[in-house]
Amino acid sequence: MHELPDREFADAASLAQLQEHYRVFAEVEAAPVSPRYARWAAGVAEDAELLQRLLGLPSAKRQANLLFASAQFHGVQAEAWARARELILSGWAQISATMRDRATQTNEPGRIAALNLAFSAIQDDDDAPLALIEVGASAGLCLYPDAWPTRYLRAGQPDRELAPPEGSLRSTVQLSCELSGLEAPHALPRVGYRAGIDLNPLDLTDVEDQRWLESLIWPGMEYRIPRIRAGAEILAQDAPAMFAGDLNDRLAQVLDQVPAGMTPVVFHTAVLAYLSRQDRRRFRSQVEAAGVRWVSNEGIQIIEGIAERLPRESEAESGFVLSLDGEPLARTAPHGQAARALHR
Repeated sequence: MHELPDREFADAASLAQLQEHYRVFAEVEAAPVSPRYARWAAGVAEDAELLQRLLGLPSAKRQANLLFASAQFHGVQAEAWARARELILSGWAQISATMRDRATQTNEPGRIAALNLAFSAIQDDDDAPLALIEVGASAGLCLYPDAWPTRYLRAGQPDRELAPPEGSLRSTVQLSCELSGLEAPHALPRVGYRAGIDLNPLDLTDVEDQRWLESLIWPGMEYRIPRIRAGAEILAQDAPAMFAGDLNDRLAQVLDQVPAGMTPVVFHTAVLAYLSRQDRRRFRSQVEAAGVRWVSNEGIQIIEGIAERLPRESEAESGFVLSLDGEPLARTAPHGQAARALHR
């Protein structure tokens, strides 16, 4: 995930930044996985009228994911950009209101398969149960790495299938992750405590919240919808502690709730890009000062120092760099479907 539009003005520089955001989204993020969104984003990048309407929104509300999810939320499903444009402009009052009210809270359980590479390394260091704290948790679906059967595929080696113990929480859907140059975890992590922080936590017992979460799924990736529904069933059995508010303001309070005898782990995926650079530094300082384990799964430029340590890694590749305590571990696909060794 790349830097998001951050200029609050509606000037020429903001317009150029917004055009570049949509071009990169089309060519890097969407093209490999969602042809419809690639067409839409390329169309927006060249659409003077729509760009001006987007410039009328706060900078954090101009991004492609939010526009397209809001359009889907209001029934826009057209394959061709010309028809989608017509529907977006005619429904702009509703779509822009949703963009103002909602946020891109993609909650993809598939990312658990990649996060487990870091969680298992922590478990190897300390056998205590993990106390997971996810910042930008959305509905909290990624707080259950111990509940999803997961298959790791490795070229030239047998698949490794990991499953929750009998009698414990268990998803009805299996996750999978293709590994290249990496070892698969030997077991799912043991989790003793789960908490999430989000500006507006989603409640999957609420029909509109679940519909919004499903609207965030890109066309061509409808196979992800059963994961959300399976995750909702897990949440109904054992809901995590959820805290509404800014992650920087609430983190210390949530860390104070961690039970004794557990290993606190703060983690996040595709979240820090939504923060200013100053707020990212504040967050990192808090985590490091707290002495907890820190799992980051973010775009290569988002965590300071990561890109400089990986000069052979391309920013043009979609996905994230998985890091543990600031140390890069792997390059991961956007939805956890693959992970590979880093080019160092």
